[in-house]
Amino acid sequence: MKDWKRVFTIIFSGQLASTLSSYVVGYAVIFWLSVETGSAEVLAYATIASLLPQMVLGLFTGVFVDRWKRKWTMIFSDLFIAFCTLAMVALFWLSEAKIFYIYILLVMRSAGMAFHVPAMQASVPLIAPKDKLMKIAGINNMIQSVSTVASPALAALLISLFELQWILLIDVAGAIIAVITLLMVRIPDPEKKNIESPNLVRELMEGLKEIYSKPGLLWLFILALSAMFFIMPVAALFPLMTLQHFNGTTYMMSIVEIAWGIGMFAGGAIIGHKRLNNYKVVLINLMYMILGLTFLFSGILPSSGFALFAAITAIGGVTFTIYSGSFTVVLQTMVKPAALGRVFSLYSSITLLPAMIGLLATGYVADTIGIGNAFIISGSSIAALGLGAFLIPPIRSIVKEEIRKRDNGQIPQRAEINNEE
Repeated sequence: MKDWKRVFTIIFSGQLASTLSSYVVGYAVIFWLSVETGSAEVLAYATIASLLPQMVLGLFTGVFVDRWKRKWTMIFSDLFIAFCTLAMVALFWLSEAKIFYIYILLVMRSAGMAFHVPAMQASVPLIAPKDKLMKIAGINNMIQSVSTVASPALAALLISLFELQWILLIDVAGAIIAVITLLMVRIPDPEKKNIESPNLVRELMEGLKEIYSKPGLLWLFILALSAMFFIMPVAALFPLMTLQHFNGTTYMMSIVEIAWGIGMFAGGAIIGHKRLNNYKVVLINLMYMILGLTFLFSGILPSSGFALFAAITAIGGVTFTIYSGSFTVVLQTMVKPAALGRVFSLYSSITLLPAMIGLLATGYVADTIGIGNAFIISGSSIAALGLGAFLIPPIRSIVKEEIRKRDNGQIPQRAEINNEE
């Protein structure tokens, strides 16, 4: 597409509004739960409610994303999320706010995202040139980081001024803006070889084949699987780490989230650098190591070290953004366009499974060994995964291929990075 920059400007404008509104509402819900309950278990269950539908539905949504019009898949997903949020607002108006209602809202929103996220990620390489994918990944992460920077403080302010149901309406407005911008552009779909009725099992297996047929990609999935087992439980504990370990307040919780957002913004700017296009797998492994160290150092800080905790959290935001952006581009370049929806949905589902297992134990672990020790153990494990990744032969082969292409002045093309070469 010759006008791909215009298309992306329009799409990302809508995504900024949608992401910002979702983040504001998300932080408002987290702060509300943290203040109302002070329970690690409740926060863990809330996180599970927001992830479980994506894990279950994600096994199959990719099959439909690769068949349906990706533009309309995103539009109907946004409308579904808006409708569910409106229904929840009505429920709050009719009765007293209950934690159970929050769980229902998070489940419904997650179901909509199970279709929206893979459709969006699978559309990107069909619109933009291959050599711009890293830059676009950086822009997308910068959008998320801007939302992360602005949202916590705004959410903390709104929670102090309004009841939760009024804040939920912000999410509805963001979804509507995203739909309007999507209606303004044309998003191409990959050429379909046949129009047979969907066979979920067969097409799911085709998506899996795209992964296990490339040993290097398979190992990247295995490492991501292992890392999420440790990352997600710690992510759920950040608010309580601030409240309990550092004797913080809602305002201090927002500072930590803002620090993470500033880190994400910096990471998005860094990953857009052209030279990093040659080191995607190296970056993934290095970011595991650095992110793990940020968790480790956070866990050993004394209760008086809140300022340093916020600074370390910002570094964590940088590393996680570079990791996620690099992983996304690896998939976009290694997988055929017609199978991208399935692979992205599988990635979301497969990596969430160990996260769920870790989250189920979050409350028990935090109460038994302490939140600080949970950070130390998780951080050490993540850093070890990153270090060990460099020793795995298929991943080392991909790294060598990246270096060879850099030396030859080439930009990796789609599906070329395969250590079977």
